[in-house]
Order: sequence, then structure tokens, then C-alpha cells
Amino acid sequence: MSHSLLAPRPVPKIVGQIEHFFSSSSLVWSVLLLLVALSVGCAPAYAQGTANWPNKPIKVIVPYPPGAATDTITRIMMEKLGQRLAQTIIVENKGGANSAVGTAFVARAEPDGYTFLSVLAAYAVNPHLHKMAYQPEDLIPVSKLADLPNFLFVSNRVPANTLEELLEYGRRNPGKLNYASSGTGSSAHMLGASLSQRSSVPLQHIPYKGSALVLTDILSGEVAFVFSSMVVFMPHVKEGRLKAIAISSPQRWSTEPNIPTMEEAGFPGFNMVSWAGMMAPKGTPRAIVERVAREIAVVVQDPEVRERLMKGGLVPESSSPEEFAALIARDSAMYGEIIRAGKISAD
Repeated sequence: MSHSLLAPRPVPKIVGQIEHFFSSSSLVWSVLLLLVALSVGCAPAYAQGTANWPNKPIKVIVPYPPGAATDTITRIMMEKLGQRLAQTIIVENKGGANSAVGTAFVARAEPDGYTFLSVLAAYAVNPHLHKMAYQPEDLIPVSKLADLPNFLFVSNRVPANTLEELLEYGRRNPGKLNYASSGTGSSAHMLGASLSQRSSVPLQHIPYKGSALVLTDILSGEVAFVFSSMVVFMPHVKEGRLKAIAISSPQRWSTEPNIPTMEEAGFPGFNMVSWAGMMAPKGTPRAIVERVAREIAVVVQDPEVRERLMKGGLVPESSSPEEFAALIARDSAMYGEIIRAGKISAD
């Protein structure tokens, strides 16, 4: 006899056993709930939520020695950021290998929102020159902190008061026009190399380990010129011991209105402004990254922060993580072209 399609079918024995097991015993559900709880408990703390962040001091690594521009910017801004976050921010210097030591330290840190990195534009240069102990993708952008326009300072021993006169002196004296920087791959180096390539004037690069040594040699005439921020060198311009003949930013500096931009001095499109910014280890919760970026946007508008940084020739400037990522990518491509065209190496 055939069964009707609507007639109930016999339940297989094994299915019935399973239904009985799950319905008659709470043990299975207890075990399952325990396993779920354990899996959550074993997850990193930073993966469980950010509602209580920050609940302990935050560390910001500066991969340069104390007193450098990055160090100054970071300490001024982190003081205010700590106040806004109601938490202590510890600024720690880990210099070495053109910032690679401190950068690698942060790249290896736990991405829990308690370790950050302060960088300069050299961060976008290093992968083109050095074999790094980290990969660029090991870090994620948080926000820009400031712009660092560079002035072109010229020794009084060089008979040039304008950029064109400086380059003409170099043309008439092949191999004699040199410039200083804080090291291979620094912003000053990239500016000098770019100027040489754009003008077709050979310029000899001399890397130094500090601004103090550069100052001594540019005053004596051992070095012809240097691109640098205004802090160390501008006081000597005021005293008549140096000349400042251009600035690398798109606009003139408000307190030095008589110093032309590189564009005005004869190089259209020559806008190379260094910058400082903040990075975090890859995997840092997005909510924390965005919170820090929002707070930095408030900090850069603080009157005290602006006054202190502007006095040092630094322009407080924030960005979203996406905007900072785009800036790094753009400058990395630009510096890469300069390095390839100049056949520049770290050796």
C-alpha cells in the first residue's frame, strides 16, 4: 500500500535520539555557552570594544633624538591631547637609523590603542633608500600634526642674494656649490636634490648629524646653503650673518613677507613642504584611530598650541586618516622619482 504524500512519515531513529538529547539535557547548551564565553575571553582586549579607552597611559614614540622638530611638535601637541583624553601621554624618544629603530618598535607593538608613532616626511622616503625592519603596511595613518616649511638659507660667503644668482654661481663654478642636510633621505636632502635636477646645476650634498654642526659650517662658508626650518638659522639672518632667499611652501611666511616662495623665485610647481604626523600599529581599532584624529583636529586650533608652534616655523595642521594616507602615498611617489633620477642611495 502506498503512503499519501500528506501522511506523516516515520521519524528515523537517529533523528529522534538527537531531538531527545537536546530537549532533555541542558548540559549541551551549558557547554556551548561556556565555549563561546571562553573564545571571547581569550580574544585580545582591544578586540572586545573601545568604550573604556583610554584607561591607562598612552605612549607616543618619537623616532628621533630629543630636541628635534618632531620631538618639539609631539610634546607640545600631546600635552593638549592628553588633557582632552583625560589620560597621561608619555612621549618617548627612540632614535637611530634615520628613524627606523623607533618606527620598527611601534610596527611590532600591540595594536591596542596605547602605542602611537610620530613621524616626519622622511617616513615616506625611507622605503626607497633602506631595507627596513618593518613593512609600510605594518602601520596605519592617524592624522597629520603639522606642516614644516623649509627656508633656503645661504652663507654670506656665497655671492648670491636670489635663487637665480645662487644657481648662476653654481653654473660658473661647477662642483663647488654644496648644500647641507640632516642626513641622506631627509627633507633638506630631497629639496636640494630636486633643485639640482630641476635647474640642471650640479649640487654637492653633504649630510650632517645635527643642525649645530651645519650652522657652524654655513657661517664659516664651508657649506654654501641649506634648506631648513626657521628655528636655528633665522636668528642669524636677523643678525646679518646669513641670508634667507626663498621658502619651499606655496605661500610666504607671515612674519617674513619679504622672502619669496620657490615658485616666485623662478620654479613653478616647486612646492615641497615637509610634515609631521601620527601613525598607529596596523590593527588598532578604527574607533580609536578616528577618536584620536578628531581630538587632534581640536588640538591644532588651540591658541596656545598654534602660538608655540608658529614661533618655531611650524604650522599646526590636522587631517583625517584617509587624507593623511593620501599625502603619504603622494609624497612617497614624489620622493621615489627624485631618488631614482638622482641615483641616490643610502651608502
